[in-house]
Amino acid sequence: MLEQLERIEKRYQELDEQMARPEVASDLKQLQALAQERASLEDVVTKYREYKATTKSLEETRAMLGDGLDEEMTALVKQEIENLESQQDRLLQELKIALLPKDPNDEKDIIMEIRAGAGGEEAALFAADLFRMYTRYAQAKGWGIDVISLSESGIGGIKEVIFEVKGKGAYSRLKYESGVHRVQRVPTTESSGRIHTSTATVAVLPKAEEVDVSINPDDLKIDIFHSGGAGGQNVNKVATAVRITHLPTGMVVTCQDERSQLQNKLRALSVLRSRLLDIERRQQEEKITKERRSQVGTGDRAEKIRTYNFPQDRVSDHRINLNLHNLPRILEGELDELIDALATSYQAKQLEEQLA
Repeated sequence: MLEQLERIEKRYQELDEQMARPEVASDLKQLQALAQERASLEDVVTKYREYKATTKSLEETRAMLGDGLDEEMTALVKQEIENLESQQDRLLQELKIALLPKDPNDEKDIIMEIRAGAGGEEAALFAADLFRMYTRYAQAKGWGIDVISLSESGIGGIKEVIFEVKGKGAYSRLKYESGVHRVQRVPTTESSGRIHTSTATVAVLPKAEEVDVSINPDDLKIDIFHSGGAGGQNVNKVATAVRITHLPTGMVVTCQDERSQLQNKLRALSVLRSRLLDIERRQQEEKITKERRSQVGTGDRAEKIRTYNFPQDRVSDHRINLNLHNLPRILEGELDELIDALATSYQAKQLEEQLA
């Protein structure tokens, strides 16, 4: 591992030297490519240099024990050695995690899809709660939210919402949210006070670019129709809503929230492209490894990943047997504790497999 870290540090130094050359500095495209590679190595190199400095300090401090120190100084030196050893172990563990293979989609924007599941109107209300939770989380991270498609129910619930989350690292944080979310509570529509169980499904797709997925125009059936819902006279006069059917898979995407037909078509194609990329990614994972199913799951929508229990003020993530309280705070978008625990568990599984 240390040899690998040495190679990374050497490459980092080479990039610094290349970026300082006048011919590179004047070539914006080349400079951006080098800067991007340098940025991807910076955290590992910084941590490795800290590890080397700690190791050197530890060696020097250990050498002091043989210098005829009095009892008080010996105790201080031993305490310092203990502190440095602890710091060295921590940095070594962090470096192991930093060297794990990166998910190529981690830095991408995402498309999230939330759908009401079992439970009728209560499921739609729960889907609306989840949408609000993820919106609040994204806002706290400084990410942008852009609704692509929204189908509401009669009393403030959501039958289905598709939206884009734009921000660095959005997929790396929210990819663990795919699956079936379950709620246990007394619905506002329930007069007898009985606890109901309802579900909503969440899908998290890395946003695919045109270079990621090639779509044959002959494979598409495109229908144009009048938008539904609020919108004034423009809705009735101009057909702007777009429905795209991908004939090979039978996948259908509808977009009607934009004002122009072209914008709706582009948004629908973006969603279709991301869904197709997700299918391709899952097929590759099936062939290569079972790691997602073994620890944090595949993100398959058939999996019940989490329960929100209102009477007990508890959120339970079933993949890692984690129970957290203060459910209202979590529904307000304070998800970092949950997501950090899932990421740590996933990394631990990766380390186990790497060592094996």
